Amino acid sequence: MKNILIGLSVLLLAIIAFSNFSRETEKGIKKLSENPEIEDSTMIRAKQNYANFCASCHYDDLSWFTSRKWKYGHSVDDINQSILTGYPDYGMPSYRDALSDKESKAISEYIHQTLDLGQQEKRNRLGDKDYYLTQKLKIRPDTIITGLNVPWGMAFLPGGDILVTEREGKLLRFRNGNILAEIEGLPDIYAIGQGGLMDIRLHPDYAKNGWIYFAYTSTSKNESEGWGTAIMRARLKENTLTDKEVLFKAFPDSRTGHHFGCKITFDSKGYMFFGIGERGKASNSQDLSTDNGKIHRLYDDGTIPSDNPFYNTPGARKSIWSYGHRNPQGLVISPFTDELWETEHGPKGGDELNLIVPGKNYGWPEISFGINYDGSVLTPDTAKVGMEQPATYYVPSIAPSGTCFVTGNKYKGWEGNILIGSLRFRNLERVELTDNKVTDKETLLYDIGRMRNVEVSPEGYIYVGLESPGMIIRLVPIE
Repeated sequence: MKNILIGLSVLLLAIIAFSNFSRETEKGIKKLSENPEIEDSTMIRAKQNYANFCASCHYDDLSWFTSRKWKYGHSVDDINQSILTGYPDYGMPSYRDALSDKESKAISEYIHQTLDLGQQEKRNRLGDKDYYLTQKLKIRPDTIITGLNVPWGMAFLPGGDILVTEREGKLLRFRNGNILAEIEGLPDIYAIGQGGLMDIRLHPDYAKNGWIYFAYTSTSKNESEGWGTAIMRARLKENTLTDKEVLFKAFPDSRTGHHFGCKITFDSKGYMFFGIGERGKASNSQDLSTDNGKIHRLYDDGTIPSDNPFYNTPGARKSIWSYGHRNPQGLVISPFTDELWETEHGPKGGDELNLIVPGKNYGWPEISFGINYDGSVLTPDTAKVGMEQPATYYVPSIAPSGTCFVTGNKYKGWEGNILIGSLRFRNLERVELTDNKVTDKETLLYDIGRMRNVEVSPEGYIYVGLESPGMIIRLVPIE
């Protein structure tokens, strides 16, 4: 009886998620339905199916498609074949069992007609408003850098220069919003799917030691075995990386193109933390003999602390700090408590904000508030003994990315809050905490762009890295 009740509860959550999801996406879809030729009942149903099955990854306004090349063709038949077959290596399942041939074809026609393929997206949403009114203050988004291609990480050098990583494998140096140089000397980077050149982080004592840390996708010695997340450190001499040292390479490699992680952060004691996704194989998250689906802790030179929770566990990877993670995307140390916080992607629903405790199991895939992308239930359980609950979760998914704590006194009323960038809804989530409990949440900067990263500069300003369009903005509080 208990299992039946749990199953019914999860089914009810799924129904509520679909209902909320459809209402949330209806506004965005209506904006795109200007052409009366596609407003018959078939297209209306196609839009509903797109919202239910596609929008969580490809966005309500279909902008995901306009910012990428069509690797497998963009005719109606090409799109239909992609929907029916899927691309498991890139994280897209087949929908052959979830959609009829007619429904799949209708979605394909909806995408093709709505996008008016061959035309570039013409909107720039930053021009819609001079400022945004929030619960606590007014903020104005100032454009700092433009023309970027999937900016992933950013770091502020002494003197004001900004280093920005692009996922395709470029490291750019900017001064006063203008590109100063493309940094040379990067390692071999394998840009595939969600992987490539990811985060960048300065050592806490950078002014003295000059160390810069990078997360990137690296192939195995035999590329046929796949690729995985690596951590490297180097020094910057003029505009070239020197003294390069690879500190970590995730085991095992995989030939999938998704769930790499990977953000880097340091605590006040100089320990380095980073998260690795489970690479699309859910069982990795519960398997302590693999690095994938885990958060790791190292010394700043890459050696492993002997007091890590699984250091003496036979067969376990010694660097593991916590496990049971799906795809950690945000990782930040609280400057107030020195505690570690993480955001991670759930499946369809169930994105999480977690307070990370060493040695704990965060449940994936045994527990989840999400469901499969095709609408089926992946687990009947949202809680189990011995598994941690998130501080908060999101249904429908927001696709959380970069995460930071608001420090300083520039943003009155936001002090100590967590900011989370949303890739899916193209906005910013503000989370208030009291004694590590979530007491309030607010959504900011509606539909401004896919938020990949959120950082606080040395001067105390909030900087946000956006995709579609590719730029860096600074949030300026208005008195």
